[in-house]
Amino acid sequence: MFELCIPEFLGGRCIPSMALFSQLLIGLINGSFYALLSLGLAVIFGMLNIINFSHGAQYMMGAFVAYLLLQHLGLNYWMALIFAPIIVGAIGVAMERLFLQWLYKLDHLYGLLLTFGVALIIEGMFRNQFGSSGLPYQMPEALTGGQNLGFMFLPNYRAWVIVASLTVCLGTWFIIERTKLGSYLRAATENPALVSAFGVNVPRMITLTYGFGVALAAFAGVMAAPIYNVSPQMGAELIIVVFAVVVIGGMGSIMGAIVTGFGLGVIEGLTKVFLPEWSNTVIFIIMAIVLLVRPAGLFGRRT
Repeated sequence: MFELCIPEFLGGRCIPSMALFSQLLIGLINGSFYALLSLGLAVIFGMLNIINFSHGAQYMMGAFVAYLLLQHLGLNYWMALIFAPIIVGAIGVAMERLFLQWLYKLDHLYGLLLTFGVALIIEGMFRNQFGSSGLPYQMPEALTGGQNLGFMFLPNYRAWVIVASLTVCLGTWFIIERTKLGSYLRAATENPALVSAFGVNVPRMITLTYGFGVALAAFAGVMAAPIYNVSPQMGAELIIVVFAVVVIGGMGSIMGAIVTGFGLGVIEGLTKVFLPEWSNTVIFIIMAIVLLVRPAGLFGRRT
């Protein structure tokens, strides 16, 4: 064990290495959820030009669907990790077909207002049905316990969340940036008429893309269920931070969402060690600085 002593202007105290690495781990876990959620937002905005304010509610729905699958069908965590994103993604597809498809040629504000209203309705329905207090969700037995690394104790489930999030994020980036399907997706955002001329069903592609972005949020919700209580407010508490992450990384930028999500999670965790009174606002301070210096975001392209 060692201690890290910080200068007088930062508080002038010494911090045990265990506390430092614990906060770093918490930052990586938070960053995992920031990255997954901001990635879904980036995919939806990049393809549909819709600012999906219902993303937090869809994240919450993923956790609740996992909880209901466990309580009523007896499906374990691993099955819920497969079926919950599919179910919530299908709900997202229905939402896109019923409402969002009529807004693509309108101003961004219409999509934002519609999805914000949908989020309020979804959260209100779950609050009326399940109340405001959190519901526990059992951690998978295979991931209980942890590893003693000497300088810190690493819970197995926390390590799984980080690895799974990074794998899904990089896999999504590879599909969109390095495959033929991804090239169609990117081309359809620029010139849908030309892509349609090659025999691609652009409306169906748009619908499935929205469903995939929603499924990413639900996937994050399932992984969050054993760590946090499953509650109707869990998405509302996170979505504002995630929007800040997306703005900093660049709206519609896949790599920006991933790098910024993990990076800001770590920065937030370290801020809790050195400047705890700034930990709740550091992301928004960074957002303000980035918007002043680079309005398009760190990875965004100027239009």
